[in-house]
Amino acid sequence: MTLRPLALALALALTACATTPAADTAAVAPAASAAPQPGERAAQLSQLYADFWEASLALNPLNATFVGDPRYNDQMPDLFAAEFRAKEAAFNREWLGRAQAIGSDGLQGQDLLSYQIFVRDLEAAIEGERFPDWQQPLNQFYNVTGLFAQLGSGSSAQPFKTVQDYDNWLKRAGQFPALMRSMQANMRTGMANGVVQPKVLMAKVIPQIDALIKDKPEDTLFWRPVAEFPADFSEADKTRLAAAYRELIATQLMPAYRELRRFVNDEYLPAARDTVSLSALPDGEAWYAYRVRQSTTTDMSPAQIHDIGLAEVARIHGEMDAVMKQVGFTGTRAQFFEFVTKDKQFEFGSEEELLVAYRALEAKINQRIPELFSLTPKAPFEIRPVEAFRAQSAAGGSYMRPSEDGTRPGIFYVNTYDLPTRKRWDSESLYLHEAIPGHHFQLALQQELGELPKFRRFGGETAFAEGWGLYAERLGYDMGLYDDPYDRMGQLAYDMWRAVRLVVDTGLHSKGWSRQQAIDFFAANAPKAELDIANEVDRYITTPGQALAYKIGQMKLSELRARAEARLGDRFDVRAFHDALLAEGALPLGVLEQRMDAWIAAQPR
Repeated sequence: MTLRPLALALALALTACATTPAADTAAVAPAASAAPQPGERAAQLSQLYADFWEASLALNPLNATFVGDPRYNDQMPDLFAAEFRAKEAAFNREWLGRAQAIGSDGLQGQDLLSYQIFVRDLEAAIEGERFPDWQQPLNQFYNVTGLFAQLGSGSSAQPFKTVQDYDNWLKRAGQFPALMRSMQANMRTGMANGVVQPKVLMAKVIPQIDALIKDKPEDTLFWRPVAEFPADFSEADKTRLAAAYRELIATQLMPAYRELRRFVNDEYLPAARDTVSLSALPDGEAWYAYRVRQSTTTDMSPAQIHDIGLAEVARIHGEMDAVMKQVGFTGTRAQFFEFVTKDKQFEFGSEEELLVAYRALEAKINQRIPELFSLTPKAPFEIRPVEAFRAQSAAGGSYMRPSEDGTRPGIFYVNTYDLPTRKRWDSESLYLHEAIPGHHFQLALQQELGELPKFRRFGGETAFAEGWGLYAERLGYDMGLYDDPYDRMGQLAYDMWRAVRLVVDTGLHSKGWSRQQAIDFFAANAPKAELDIANEVDRYITTPGQALAYKIGQMKLSELRARAEARLGDRFDVRAFHDALLAEGALPLGVLEQRMDAWIAAQPR
């Protein structure tokens, strides 16, 4: 999966719904005396989008940090407080009303598209307010405690380069205990209302918190910036900051983590539910249907998606069987899965060997990129191992987009935990999806599209983004990768995992499947280690509907390429096709199809 920290901050802070100071209202409101003309209307909307973005950063400073805007790096509002939710809810309606008052009459091209996306996003946020996500804000996958530790360790978006940066973190971190108290209060409300997390998920949260609690400040992740002071800091600043950080960690952060640990273990875990389906919660069926629509940007029902998944599983099995035949494996498919997941020839000998292999793969792929792309991001890129404190529950790989100003690179995090489960045969597919030309190209390029409003540059549609990542895996064939049949098996395995998601996610949340039933189906149909399968299934339990976006998005992108190839014949230019796909940022799939059909029709005869 793609665990980008900006997306996590968005999920935690509900930033589809930003706010603005009341004093700004008149500046963006349309004139009441006469309807604006199309050109004037477009200009008013452009200003509205700019004001909206600025207001959203002021409301949720974490998002500013993740996009590389340093103005609010010292702030951490209480995102879980009832007052914050009320402000958001009021603002959803205010901004929607402002945009609709200007209207879309006469708009064309990008102006019309931006308006449609802006209104659609706010209407979806308003629709989603009926579902009480806020009552179960903590789980093993989206964990604000882990996000906060990443920020404070200096390994994420929070900068630690200047004395002001260090002072900013002192102020921001000092607000963390209040955030934790509000989160626990919300969870107690959920306990009273029967809106609680599954017990199997919360059991995984406790060791995650334990990994962050240390007796000595110097042993915590939060001490790392002190241990790595920039060389140009004066001795007086080092002494002052070290004392302040020691005090912060010992008297505020560690007590907050210990209290959260006690609450989860002693109060919440006993009240957590034995069921795993979102449909088991109040209004759960409607809640899941909403999430499916949001994730896939389609009107497909869970039942339709389940059937698509079963068909894809059968199709991919046929291709896997061909690989088995090619390598001369004479056992059953299940035995072949066991062979490729357990035979030591497919393992890396050390973390360093794994990282060296990925960096060699980066160089190899970069040589072939010009054959498929003329539009590439300017942002730098790095490969890093996943931090130890979150590695056990993290995916095999993830991507964090670069900062807007380019000072922080796009980062491909590769998981080296439980090294025998990190297979050589899946490295090409994983890299293509998470790094280049997958998420790094799509996300970095999107935020470099300076002509688009920032809510589009830094927003996204999961079906498009993850569909592109999965589509990018198949570009390995165009690049001359997968020449080893086991590497091809890796590509098919990744494709199968996404097909299985369609079946398992809908099975869990709309067909009454148990967790074990989901694990068994996964294990029977895809080559994946037991730990990874359990983590994958728990992820689908945690984020209902999200995993559906991958395969649904990829199937649409592949369909559009096949359509373009068929209609254009010898005139088809894969580089121009990819440029057209990426040149407008992430779009809902229906809108994307309309835009690409228009692009196909516009190609020279």
